[in-house]
Amino acid sequence: MTKSFFSNWRLWLAGAASLIIAVAVLYVWLALTWSYSVGERAGYVQKFSKKGWLCKTWEGELAMVAMPGSLAEKFQFTVRDDALATKVEKTMGKRVSLAYEEHRGVPTNCFGETDHFVVDVRAVE
Repeated sequence: MTKSFFSNWRLWLAGAASLIIAVAVLYVWLALTWSYSVGERAGYVQKFSKKGWLCKTWEGELAMVAMPGSLAEKFQFTVRDDALATKVEKTMGKRVSLAYEEHRGVPTNCFGETDHFVVDVRAVE
């Protein structure tokens, strides 16, 4: 009876651990694929660098100026794709429009330090 109890207990523990891992993976997948909001911001990219100790992501800051002489509002963003990061680097110093998706609830900053993930960039003339 004791041997059967311990083997069932181990099986139950393995099943519970597998369920917890599956729920965590599903949550991370949903947080990264389902967007809370979608939008566009225009301004000048003033900071852009690849950051992180273990997980490297591209982090940037867009200065948005509404009227000449007014204070710039800063929009912090993350770029996860290296090809898109190259496009952002090429447009630095020019007025750009960043298309982004906001993903709330991403569990760690390994996927990005901000909730705003840039999906496209284009220069504005």
